[in-house]
Amino acid sequence: MSDAALPLRGIRVLDLTRLLPGPVATQHLAGMGADVLKIEDPGAGDYARTMGPVRHEVSQFFVAVNRGKRFLRLDLKDAAQRGQLLTLVESADVLVESFRPGVMARLGLGWEVLKARNPKLVMCAISGYGQDGPFAQLAGHDINYIGYAGMLAQNAGPDGVPALPNLQVGDLLGGAQSALQGILAALLAVKMGGAGRFVDVSMTDAVLAHNIMPLVAVNNGGEAAPARDLLTGGVPCYNVYRTLDGRFMAVGALELKFWRLCCEVLGRPDLQTRHWQLGQVVGGADALAVKAELDALFAARSLADWTAAFAASDCCVTPILSSAEALQHPLFRARRMVAREEHPSEGMHWVLAQPVKFEK
Repeated sequence: MSDAALPLRGIRVLDLTRLLPGPVATQHLAGMGADVLKIEDPGAGDYARTMGPVRHEVSQFFVAVNRGKRFLRLDLKDAAQRGQLLTLVESADVLVESFRPGVMARLGLGWEVLKARNPKLVMCAISGYGQDGPFAQLAGHDINYIGYAGMLAQNAGPDGVPALPNLQVGDLLGGAQSALQGILAALLAVKMGGAGRFVDVSMTDAVLAHNIMPLVAVNNGGEAAPARDLLTGGVPCYNVYRTLDGRFMAVGALELKFWRLCCEVLGRPDLQTRHWQLGQVVGGADALAVKAELDALFAARSLADWTAAFAASDCCVTPILSSAEALQHPLFRARRMVAREEHPSEGMHWVLAQPVKFEK
């Protein structure tokens, strides 16, 4: 993709964020062509710099979420350097921060001050619980946000114990993606002749807003059952199965047409009529009995064998890859999603591309 196809060329972003949600949001903006200037304090800077092994100067965590940015150190408690930021604000399109609510105002850099300097500015504040409300000043992390939003309770195994996902739902869906949504909507309003906007992103609010299937269960008069609902282990056609070599296959044959194909590949056409769309009770005894039969079937062959067996049948049955395998898979190579890149201080490492593609 050429730089000319990037839609945010000419957009200037000031990034005051740290750690994961804000830096990922601004990295996506950079990936879409924006000029992102990351501003850190003169001391330790972004805590992500030293999170995890530091081979030379910074951690791989910092490298992974700050590609494509320029860097500047400013002490915002110093009047002169605060003035430097205000000067930068005058020609910026977007400013993103992730301090606790009220910190920017106490520094003399609150929304009222910034919009007076630049009425067209879009300011996005990412926080755990939002800029107002009873939890506004509380600390939190991903585990807390998804716990309050009802998502973590649903991410449980058969024993009912919530399992921590290694995809930070609150930080990335709640923080980074919701911030992107708000920033781009506000930028569009400005480009259409409107004033700048203050964008208040609560990571907990955003997780709650996307917790769709449990909402449906509650509105149907009940509560979604962890590990026993339609998409959380309650049907054999949408489940994970251990293979002979201790790996796992993902069976996503949710629709009846896919389940019938799946049963053909498994050599069990007699199971084709035992499907939730034909009256099988989700989480019921028959569903669990069929699940047990599939457990035994998949355990008889290796991941490679099953992957090859299902390759010719388009029925949503696929291998569960490790992260290292995913980085080298032909799917992502063909989509230009991964590459090996030389970093000045960290040497060769994997990098991920902008997931949204643009053409002219």
